[in-house]
Amino acid sequence: MSSSNSDRPGRSRRSFMALAGVTSAAVLVGVRPTLSFAQGGAAAPHLAESDPTAKALGYVEDAGKVDKTKFPAFKPGAHCATCNFFQGKPSDAYAPCQIFPGKAVNAKGWCASHSPKA
Repeated sequence: MSSSNSDRPGRSRRSFMALAGVTSAAVLVGVRPTLSFAQGGAAAPHLAESDPTAKALGYVEDAGKVDKTKFPAFKPGAHCATCNFFQGKPSDAYAPCQIFPGKAVNAKGWCASHSPKA
């Protein structure tokens, strides 16, 4: 009787485990650069107010300069350091933001996506 791959369940299990290992490694390598910013790795470039996404969301470096007629949802005291999307410590001057991947926002800044921390 001849042997085939379908007759050997161990071979498919081995193949699956090898594939799972390679896939896990690829995912970890893909996630690592994102984690390095949050863990104090290379500093992300500062977000410019002229950035197209920043303009669309009304980002300003100083929350005191928010145009309240364009953004009536702005509440005094709201700024990036008090937002759920801010990835730094409250004492950080600039930190990564989930809304602007790969960029650091000013802790004293503000945008229309501001979501207060609980």
